Amino acid sequence: MASSSSQPTDHRRKWDREEYEKLAAQRIRKEKEGDEDDFLLPSKRELLKQRDYKVDLESRLGKSVVITKTTPAAQGAGYYCNVCDCIVKDSINFLDHINGKKHQRNLGMSMKVERSSVEQVKKRFEALKKKKEEKTKEYDLTERIQELKEEEEKLREYRREKRKEKKRKYNEVDKSDHNDDNDDMAAMMGFSGFGSSKK
Repeated sequence: MASSSSQPTDHRRKWDREEYEKLAAQRIRKEKEGDEDDFLLPSKRELLKQRDYKVDLESRLGKSVVITKTTPAAQGAGYYCNVCDCIVKDSINFLDHINGKKHQRNLGMSMKVERSSVEQVKKRFEALKKKKEEKTKEYDLTERIQELKEEEEKLREYRREKRKEKKRKYNEVDKSDHNDDNDDMAAMMGFSGFGSSKK
């Protein structure tokens, strides 16, 4: 079996670099000449910024709605995005949509984030540190242990009372029903008693 000389020895795909460079240059020329209203270059878009509103996912939770053919899309089943004019069926996909590239493009933003300066980072750390210090209430260890002991004692007392109350109810019901049942059963069977040692 002799190998044919027409088959290449290298099985890798070959790319024509010159052809793809021409295509890239044409695409760049079209972008520069094209309408700016239809297609915004990424450099002319706003940088990605934090949302300044709370996403409402729970206002219609658990409510039943009748949907007909004439019901507007905004009142239909699922979550309606008025920017993209689409309906998403569940909350996870809705969050994915509003954080996604298509939605952000429709808002006029690129997916690039502004770089923070060292000063901004330091200010943010200071603000978070102050917030944390305000939240943490200084507890004295002995005070905290005393509070926990008191809570445990109250819980034990409550459980004791519940047990005593159950016992009382059980004993009252048991005595009245038990004696009547035994006497009725003995009379029905013709015995004077079951011969218990307790009298």
